[in-house]
Amino acid sequence: MDVVLAVTNYVTKLVSTPSAIKVLLLDSHTTPFVSLAASQSDLLAHQVYLTDRIDNPRRDRMPHLKCVCFVGPSEQSLEEIVKELEQPRYGEYYLYFSNVMTKRAIEKLAEADTHELVREVQEFFADYAPILPYLFSLNYVPSVNAPLYGNTSNSWNPGALQRCTQGLAAILLSLKKKPIIRYQKMSGMARKLGGEIQHFMKSNEALFEFRPTKVPPLLLIIDRLNDPVTPLLSQWTYQAMVHELLGIQNGRVDLSLVPDIRPELKEITLLPQTDPFFAQHVNHNFGDLGASIQKLVQDYQVKTKSQSSIETIADMKRFVEEYPEFRKLSGNVSKHVAVVGELSRITARDNLLDVSETEQGLAGGGGGHSGDLKAVQNILLSPQVPPANKLRVAILYALRYQKSSSNAIPSVIDLLKKNGVGDEDCRLVNVILNTAGADQRQDDLFSNENIFSRGKSALKGLKGVENVYTQHSPHLAETLDLLFKGRLKESSYPFLDTNAAATKLGGSDASGAGAGQRPQDVIVFVVGGATYEEAKTVSKLNQELASSGGGARILLGGTCIHNSSSFLQQLATAPFPPSYSLPPPDTASSSSTADRPALALQLGGINVSVGGPAGTGVYRSTPGETSLGVQADGLTREVREGVKDLWGKVRQGVEKLA
Repeated sequence: MDVVLAVTNYVTKLVSTPSAIKVLLLDSHTTPFVSLAASQSDLLAHQVYLTDRIDNPRRDRMPHLKCVCFVGPSEQSLEEIVKELEQPRYGEYYLYFSNVMTKRAIEKLAEADTHELVREVQEFFADYAPILPYLFSLNYVPSVNAPLYGNTSNSWNPGALQRCTQGLAAILLSLKKKPIIRYQKMSGMARKLGGEIQHFMKSNEALFEFRPTKVPPLLLIIDRLNDPVTPLLSQWTYQAMVHELLGIQNGRVDLSLVPDIRPELKEITLLPQTDPFFAQHVNHNFGDLGASIQKLVQDYQVKTKSQSSIETIADMKRFVEEYPEFRKLSGNVSKHVAVVGELSRITARDNLLDVSETEQGLAGGGGGHSGDLKAVQNILLSPQVPPANKLRVAILYALRYQKSSSNAIPSVIDLLKKNGVGDEDCRLVNVILNTAGADQRQDDLFSNENIFSRGKSALKGLKGVENVYTQHSPHLAETLDLLFKGRLKESSYPFLDTNAAATKLGGSDASGAGAGQRPQDVIVFVVGGATYEEAKTVSKLNQELASSGGGARILLGGTCIHNSSSFLQQLATAPFPPSYSLPPPDTASSSSTADRPALALQLGGINVSVGGPAGTGVYRSTPGETSLGVQADGLTREVREGVKDLWGKVRQGVEKLA
């Protein structure tokens, strides 16, 4: 289940025919997919003379060349091909589409081919971005004009649903998988997408006639909002950190804003397929990376010294033969030194180590509410921390302590507003609580013990970095662990097809049935976007499964690959109603109860208080106060109702005596 290999094979097939000098035409949809799977030199090796966009009206007419078109199945791309065939610029056309074409679309192409220049029409299911062998993206980055959600956080935008259905279908067809589908029960979007995939497989049965396997593959569809914590955390492994701080778009990184950057380094590529150093260190932490960069530079220096000694004809011949490799090594060294240098600069500038420590404490068991609140307040008050990082910390605090009666969420939001975070961004705290809060999530993210109880990791190799916090484990790790133990409950992750439930693939709720059948090939799709931290988890688990000899494999994908900015932007641009920006009912009450005691009994002029800012004790009430009452907002609902019931009976007895 190697998606990079699958797309590379498709690209190789489509440029191999015809065996002549040719032009490759792409559209905006397929361009990133091809660029991730094939380099310019790969295309040149197959006689691709020119690569261009089909919607470029300035292309020259070259009838002596053959033309290979690889485009998406959209109406816009179809219209561009129709216009091309009506006024052809090339001698022959080989048309390839990245997904299933309708009968009407093929008829439309036939009608447009009046010059009879089309030699071939095929479907090559390379309709996704192969990021890593075990990670893919559908490149659906939501915007105001193309949101992911409908008018609620549990409904699809129709265009997004169509794209995700097409992309997931392409994954299954390119890997030759006809899976059993399980989905996250509380996610209406996961269920809807699963139903669309099931319908697609039934409507195109001929395409899914693959050789059956002893253990059927599994497609597990989960929702990003069930784990909003992972995309909000600072990242400390190479690929994830670059994406968080600089951004990776289809393997490209923009360094144009880096101070004193050389012109040739203003935009670089970071692809494991073409960069051995990046492939080796993609999941290494920042500290280990420093030592590796140092070794890379030392190796380059040794190579440079060896090239400086050219005295004989043999030396000259060796230099000419090794010069391309030497130039490539030189560019690679400069690229990675520039990237790591910029990451180090941003880390120091934005005080990321302190921010990350606070984040990790909130993501784990926490150091207790008072300690965590103080740490959050210190981050929000720090002029060194950028507003975006303050917002992330505040959201993590709100998620962690939403159900705590002593939470200070309103005061934290007020502190955000007073320290450089705009009102529009501050509303995202409540948007997150309304879409991914405790009542919306299927699973409990904060039940684990504090990650810092396991100690902090000391770093070596990079000056200026003392500790790296990568102890957080995405919720996906726990889900996959249960799945491969055959204990993933059907009540939480049901089978879409009730007939498939009999397989007990990955676990079920059948009483006395023991563990379910262990899956072999698992495709996990995250509605709302995956993260590189989750990809690292999948990579590690794949290595463990391979070493155990079980033959099981995991592939991770998502609507896109998130960093914290894109995740918050996805929610900010969603067409949710204004009520999503208001505190949830259980959180709204915290503004009036956060500073109250957990239990307060009013006994005329005496007040008995348990908890609260004044502490536990017996206090005199306002002079002249003779009322009887109870306040128990700080207790759980059951205890609160019991206390009030008891107090009601006591009060009735007192009133009778009076």
